[in-house]
Amino acid sequence: MNENSKKFLYEYLNNASPTGFEASGQQIWLNYMKPYIDETIIDTYGTAVGVIKGSSDYKVVIEAHADEISWFVNYIDDNGYIFVRRNGGSDAVIAPSMRCNLHTKKGVVSGVFGYPAIHVRDTAKDKAPTVNDIFIDLGAANKKEVEDMGVHVGTVVTFVDGLMELNDKFYVGRALDNRMGGFMIAEVARMLKENGVTLPFTLYVVNSVQEEIGLRGAEMIVKRLKPDLAIVTDVTHDTQSPMYNKKEQGDLKCGSGPVICYGPAVQNNVRDFILEVAANKEISIQRQAVSRSTGTDTDAFAYATEGVASALISLPLKYMHTTVETVHKDDVQKVIDLIYSTLLALKGDEDWRYIK
Repeated sequence: MNENSKKFLYEYLNNASPTGFEASGQQIWLNYMKPYIDETIIDTYGTAVGVIKGSSDYKVVIEAHADEISWFVNYIDDNGYIFVRRNGGSDAVIAPSMRCNLHTKKGVVSGVFGYPAIHVRDTAKDKAPTVNDIFIDLGAANKKEVEDMGVHVGTVVTFVDGLMELNDKFYVGRALDNRMGGFMIAEVARMLKENGVTLPFTLYVVNSVQEEIGLRGAEMIVKRLKPDLAIVTDVTHDTQSPMYNKKEQGDLKCGSGPVICYGPAVQNNVRDFILEVAANKEISIQRQAVSRSTGTDTDAFAYATEGVASALISLPLKYMHTTVETVHKDDVQKVIDLIYSTLLALKGDEDWRYIK
């Protein structure tokens, strides 16, 4: 990773891009991508695509999603306390004592998720807080003061925590799910350009919106692009820390390489092609099985109207949907290398069907 890449990583990861409000992050991503692509496609809801033209009309997508979980202001009481509802899979358990930003037309308003002190709670009856229990304090005396700050029902709220490095081995922060994916596919585009690669197909580098509420951005863009192949990257759970059950959730570890998914939505021939590339390039990989859907944008591409040959390369991550999401630096680079090497191995005329 060069200095420009690292600067982009921090700017991109520290920016807030809640589901439905991804535009500022998408602009940062497009600004970085501009020297490495031939043209852009941006759809109505903000999915951004960098197009790299090759020597044929065969269409290949590499994809990540740009949005992060957040909250919506749902109710403001007379004393100026704010109650919220989820925007995506936000976790009420981690909210108490968190600092937060409320994104208004007037700018960012700072707040805190308050909670009663342990002294005044009956700890024998303590339970995990629910969405109905948590609230935001802006230091306002009443509802009018809150409204005067520009805050209203529907204002979007994100946690404050930014990117940091842990023990020189890990990246830690909020929204690594999945803006780290957006970073990784951007790095693939940079490497293609800087290494003077002309691909035997047209590459679409796709950063989709609204994944956290049901893969909505991917569902829209796949219908527009109609690709022949889609390689999706997202995060998956590291299962080594306490409270994970490996018999249920698999045996996956940060630092042990990209995770290759097995499941109905993953096209077997594409998956095996990627595995062969990993073996040839001596990139260590892990394997994961899913019962039905992958829970990622892979499903949106695979189950598009006519079906797109799709596979998933996941980045193992600790503490998903918290402000301390953690990934290993080596895994980040290996995912980049695996996607890059897979693109170089494609001929641009592959027929992935099982029966021909």
